[in-house]
Amino acid sequence: MEGFLNALVVFANFVFIPGLAYGAQLALGALGVTLVFGILRFSNFAHGDLMAFGTMITILVTWWLIGMGVTLGPLPTALLALPIGIIGAVAMALLIDRLVFRFYRKQKSPGIVFVMASVGVMFVLNGIVRLIIGPNDQRFADGERFLVTVRGFREYTGLAEGLAIRLPVAITVIVAVIVVVALFWFLQYSRTGKAMRAYSDNEDLALLSGINPDKVVMVTWVIAAALATIAGVLYGLDKSFRPFTYFQLLLPIFAAAIVGGIGQPLGAIAGGFVVAFSEVTLTYAYKRVLEYLGFQPEGLVQLLSTEYKFAISFVILVLVLLIRPTGIFKGRVL
Repeated sequence: MEGFLNALVVFANFVFIPGLAYGAQLALGALGVTLVFGILRFSNFAHGDLMAFGTMITILVTWWLIGMGVTLGPLPTALLALPIGIIGAVAMALLIDRLVFRFYRKQKSPGIVFVMASVGVMFVLNGIVRLIIGPNDQRFADGERFLVTVRGFREYTGLAEGLAIRLPVAITVIVAVIVVVALFWFLQYSRTGKAMRAYSDNEDLALLSGINPDKVVMVTWVIAAALATIAGVLYGLDKSFRPFTYFQLLLPIFAAAIVGGIGQPLGAIAGGFVVAFSEVTLTYAYKRVLEYLGFQPEGLVQLLSTEYKFAISFVILVLVLLIRPTGIFKGRVL
């Protein structure tokens, strides 16, 4: 029995808890992608770099606050700087829409034109972030590191293995739950949220009903930018900030949105956890888990190397598009 419990602790430490945090981060990112697709009718390839831009502003403000001696004690100071990062990302998103996407909306351009324009925006944002903060890893998590420590868990349970829950992981899950609940309440019960859903279902009928399309577009970008910044900051607190990593995150985020059903907010959340747990479970070495269960494996018992982490997202994306292009919750077919 003790061996099983130790195996369970190892599995929780290296698979379940990391997958839970990573899934929450992907879900928030995928929500922004699916919101833009569902309402504005195009896939925004600049979403990953918008995450990086909002996170960069949060990091710079965090460093400034720490330099001024302003902190949140045991909590990361980045939580105090997050609203400013959201404001910066929202301002950038609205500026991009006014300078780029608004022109193509007036021209009633096809969706592929918007997609190609978003690719150009992606490279510009990526260059801005690299120019300001640099291409290297940046760590900005201060405060307490652990909510539950290995030593404390061992002393409490008497097990050989100790469970560790890092504070950024706990913050990620709590913030993700709060944001998702607030977003769904807004979309379901607020007047603006109902207008956005009506605009998404039937644009022409919504316009005839007196819905202001400019307001719908503006609110969509505000929410998408806020979600991108929150997801980016939570990912950076959990791991580290590097502009190229956020560019790479675009693949699992799009995979999560498509797996769940592109244009379906609930599907984006489900898809985020499907992709995250697929990546984590397939790249973890299960040798220690099996040893506690009484087996003696010779190798690491690792299905795929960690270098193939993002390849798993690509395979999932391809399989879903081939087998069930509507996704789990039957979103719009691409």
